[in-house]
Amino acid sequence: WDNADFSRGVGTTFYQEFSTLNTAKPPFVRDVEANVRRYLKSSYSAAWTLKITWEKAPAYAAQTDTRRTNTYQAVLTTDGFRSYVLMLYQEGGMRWDYTRLPATNVLIGYT
Repeated sequence: WDNADFSRGVGTTFYQEFSTLNTAKPPFVRDVEANVRRYLKSSYSAAWTLKITWEKAPAYAAQTDTRRTNTYQAVLTTDGFRSYVLMLYQEGGMRWDYTRLPATNVLIGYT
């Protein structure tokens, strides 16, 4: 696990909120619902969803290497009773040079 470092002007972070309690659901929210149903084998209808994207994020400390960046997303969703997080990573997984990190037990995701 490591920190992203945007201090060198490389990469960006943005988000999009979807409030869908009594409205038509955009395709992205329908895809999120389908993934929750598929992986958790449970019925699910989202009332609210937040998509956060870190695009071309360099690892801390960015002054050492801004070429190896990662793009990843966290999608938070709830039906008002249950809440879920989907962690999505770019094709090819982690592109930061983990051999230069102080810790050697690197994870993608959370524990």
